[in-house]
Amino acid sequence: MKQEENKILHHSKEDSHEVNHTAKLNWLRAAVLGADDGIVSIAGLVVGVAGASNQQGVILAAGLAGIIAGAISMAAGEYISVSSSRDTEKVLLEKERYEIAHFPEAELEELACIYEKKGLSKETAMKVANELSAKDAARAHFDAELGIDPDNLTDPWHAAFASAAAFTIGAIIPLFAIILPPTSLKVPITFFSVLAALFLTGILSAKISGANVWKATLRVVIGGAFAMVVTYSIGRFFGIKGV
Repeated sequence: MKQEENKILHHSKEDSHEVNHTAKLNWLRAAVLGADDGIVSIAGLVVGVAGASNQQGVILAAGLAGIIAGAISMAAGEYISVSSSRDTEKVLLEKERYEIAHFPEAELEELACIYEKKGLSKETAMKVANELSAKDAARAHFDAELGIDPDNLTDPWHAAFASAAAFTIGAIIPLFAIILPPTSLKVPITFFSVLAALFLTGILSAKISGANVWKATLRVVIGGAFAMVVTYSIGRFFGIKGV
């Protein structure tokens, strides 16, 4: 029986470690995708403007406006998304607290069933459920049944700032690439810089997600190249040089 109790503790530690590890990977993946979005969005914008006008001030103004608008949009979207998820988690936690307070016996049986499904005998599962419930019934259910840590809910403001920062960092690459070189080299250097940056973010994203590196990277690079070609062509079609 002691061996089985140690077994459930071992599983709990593994589950906790995996949740934390997954959360970190999700944050890193979101940061990489945010940076990638910044690279492609602003690259498409400034290359399109450069196709329409060779005025440095116009290109810079468009790039800065795009970065500000994009960062705010990313932050707002992430804030709304995480806030909705956090609200859902809070509702689940309150529902669980209510059920524990009003139906303690049924909830104890439910907790024991969860541990039994993890591989414990029925007797040991009930003993573990009783001991954990005696210490903190709510936390035991939050962990085993919901997989939620009430003290570590995702902060929507933190997510919003992280998303905006990732977008901005990525967006700086095409902006500097289009602003710093001489006029004749602006577009070629921007194309090269953006594709190189997308190549690196594609590899990193694939490594994080466990996807095929070359397929994932190729998709990202082709998508970025396509966006720049389209916007530059539109800029050239409608643009008036010297304006």
